Amino acid sequence: MSLAITGFSGFVGKNLVNYMNELHINVCLFSRNDLQNITIDQNISTILHLAGKAHDLKKTSNPDEYYQVNYELTKKLYDAFLKSNAKNFIFISSVKAVADEVHEILTEDVEPNPQTHYGKSKLIAEQYIQNQPLPAGKEYYILRPCMIHGPGNKGNLNLLFKLVKKGIPYPLAGFNNKRSFLSVENLCFIIKEIVEREDIPGGIYHVSDDEALSTNEVVSILASSLNVKPRLWKIPPSFIRFFAQAGDRFHLPLTTERLNKLTENYVVSNQKIKRTLNKEFPISAVSGLITTANSFNKD
Repeated sequence: MSLAITGFSGFVGKNLVNYMNELHINVCLFSRNDLQNITIDQNISTILHLAGKAHDLKKTSNPDEYYQVNYELTKKLYDAFLKSNAKNFIFISSVKAVADEVHEILTEDVEPNPQTHYGKSKLIAEQYIQNQPLPAGKEYYILRPCMIHGPGNKGNLNLLFKLVKKGIPYPLAGFNNKRSFLSVENLCFIIKEIVEREDIPGGIYHVSDDEALSTNEVVSILASSLNVKPRLWKIPPSFIRFFAQAGDRFHLPLTTERLNKLTENYVVSNQKIKRTLNKEFPISAVSGLITTANSFNKD
């Protein structure tokens, strides 16, 4: 059994390679250059496609880059998979391929309607995979994770942690929200199950931790990892939104998009993947966030 991984140099890739090495699963690493003229060894049983262009919150990227990387590269790799001896193809997509806003709970039954080039490029890659005739003995797995965090993560959680560590009050406590997170350890566990087992049917699976948390709860968890009391300021949301609009205009740290990221409701159901695996995830949402916070503290 051998697992080929693209995108191994990224945050998720590094965690995944370490995870698989600890389980003594043979790993083959594909660089971006390897994918330009790809050859899949006959001993590879599963291909995990992590490589992609992430969502650019600063909106400085050329839109074409999303389609060249997230769609064209996926298409080329999947075509190679179909011609190879490999049995499984795992594509790491995103919940953003479905929806940019979630008002209830996001399930696999929701009709995709992405609004960004990132989400659209992920969706057409999914659709390409789904539309190709699948030879007997092969399966594809499209995993749509929500916000992934863990050691090495440099996203909004890191910014929140720095704010808490410096004793700066969190000024958005007046917003009430719930959102799903995904510990990288739980994602690695799910991928490991797909790699090792033969009873998991292919298809699309949303991936998140079991519990959805408010940003206020996340700030409190980060504070507890530092043994400090969380400082939560309930400033009227209308004032914060006005300030964020000014940030859009004058390129300040707090913009409308970043505000929405921090305060939005975005709850993702993991019931389909949980029922399919018939196993509990190894780590809870709270424990996962504490692990991430501890890694920030070490850094």
